[in-house]
Amino acid sequence: MTIDWTTPFEQGNGNETATWRQCIGFHQRLAQAFPQWLRFEEAGRSDGGVPIHVGVFSADGVFDPQAVKAAGRPVFFNNNGIHPGEPEGIDACMAMLRDLCLDPARRAALGRTVLVYIPVYNVDGALDRQDTSRVNQLGPEAFGFRGNARHLDLNRDFIKADSLNARTFAQVFTRWDPDVMVDTHTSNGADYQHVVTLIPTQPDKLGGRTGAHLRDAMLPALYADMAARGFPMCPYVNPVKEIPDDGIADFLDSPRFSTGYAALHHTIGFMPETHMLKPFAQRYHGTRALVDSALAYTVAHGDAIRAARAADRAAVSGGAPVALNWRLDETRNRPFRFSGFQAVHEPSRLGTYQRLRYDRAAPWEQDIPYFDRYEATAAAVPPRAYLLPQAWHDVAQRLQVHGLPLRRAVRAGRVAAEAYRVTRFDKRRLPFEGRHLHDVLEVRAEALDAEVAAGDWLVPLGGPHDRFAVETLEPLGIDSFFRWAFFDSVLDKKETFSDYVFEDEAERLLATEPGLRERFEAWKAARPGQLGDPQAVLGFIFLNARRYAEPAWRRCPVLRLPDIPEALLAEEAR
Repeated sequence: MTIDWTTPFEQGNGNETATWRQCIGFHQRLAQAFPQWLRFEEAGRSDGGVPIHVGVFSADGVFDPQAVKAAGRPVFFNNNGIHPGEPEGIDACMAMLRDLCLDPARRAALGRTVLVYIPVYNVDGALDRQDTSRVNQLGPEAFGFRGNARHLDLNRDFIKADSLNARTFAQVFTRWDPDVMVDTHTSNGADYQHVVTLIPTQPDKLGGRTGAHLRDAMLPALYADMAARGFPMCPYVNPVKEIPDDGIADFLDSPRFSTGYAALHHTIGFMPETHMLKPFAQRYHGTRALVDSALAYTVAHGDAIRAARAADRAAVSGGAPVALNWRLDETRNRPFRFSGFQAVHEPSRLGTYQRLRYDRAAPWEQDIPYFDRYEATAAAVPPRAYLLPQAWHDVAQRLQVHGLPLRRAVRAGRVAAEAYRVTRFDKRRLPFEGRHLHDVLEVRAEALDAEVAAGDWLVPLGGPHDRFAVETLEPLGIDSFFRWAFFDSVLDKKETFSDYVFEDEAERLLATEPGLRERFEAWKAARPGQLGDPQAVLGFIFLNARRYAEPAWRRCPVLRLPDIPEALLAEEAR
């Protein structure tokens, strides 16, 4: 009996996407029919208790990640359905795997490269199926929802890993350590002629040889190949002003996003963003073309990418500084040939403002400024190790989920260390994806003789996870655990004073503590308007007096160690 391997998209009218059950059933049937090439299994569960599946396609039937790594084989990773309302990748992945199973030429072309894929990542959102949540999108007829069962946007959750989805993803990603990743999306924003736009891992932020290979070799090849496939591509349309005519800038993909998370592992990541106002069929074919193009490049140049990644990891392990935050270089841009529509401003019929619309009857093509350079604004030289007190077990758990090797102290002792004192922080008034993210953070380094308790965690450096450790454990990292509010309890002083009691003690402190009176006089001169406020006056003295200082107040609990205290430690924790 001949099995019908057409997908729901191919069977329909070009405006239909597979349901979660149709998609998973399709991959399960493929794996059952072609076990010599395809393995498909449950990798974990979502917050809603729904299975998250992962597939592995290997033309020679090698499915063990350790064997693949030992043989130096390239690994290509395709993630789909992180936002199930943007489902093109779900359908394109089904057809791609079908074609690999049925077409000997495609299997042969895959060569030594192993394809790992998640068919639907946000499985909870995929089951929340409707046609109302994407107000600016043209089709398909029904689709999933952006949030997962906890109403989290999973493309903001990679570092903090508050969702079970993110923890499952991290385990899959670190187990396979892919060289290239494509995470499929649909764009919101301006109107233009391009069907496919692209967010790559920002090359300056990726850095090193891998970033240079991405900018100088891989991106030009992908742009040329996509044009040849009938989908002339442009960078993600991130206007520097209101409309793209004035120029566009690279998107800064911090580690909360999939491509920024990939960069922590020195992996090249791509986030294709097909244009929301193009018909779903065009978006589907554009997505398939981009995934095929990136896969073909990985097959042809996988060894060069792997060599660049290895060199960059060795550089960090050798003590090279790791950038922690970046800003756009507004002094540098290059021309990019852009195909747009004329922007028109006209009176709104709803209010008294000028509205923007794009006139599709007036297409244009011209060079626009493309700002594609970023510069680091903060960096850190890696220590030999980080020390994490066991009280912060939620952070230790996440580090383990992300594949970092941890060791535990088996006895108490003291070590020379460096800590960061937080001198300024601005917390968002409203929660962002479940946490009060710190947008502004300033710190001061302090040397100390630190106590180590039996059971404390040590994060040793000198391996492939060094960049991940530095960017997440250094407070100034753009998506550090400190910024994501894992250590917020140290920002609250635990004791205070009663003013009528503390008044006399404050006078004594000013008379006896060296330097306190000088600081107080300077404070008074700078803030004469606060001298009538007893809480302000006494508060300054209380917070600046050494006698009543709380050593842990505003000190990041993660300590930098210049040496690894081997005498205190157990073997690697599992």
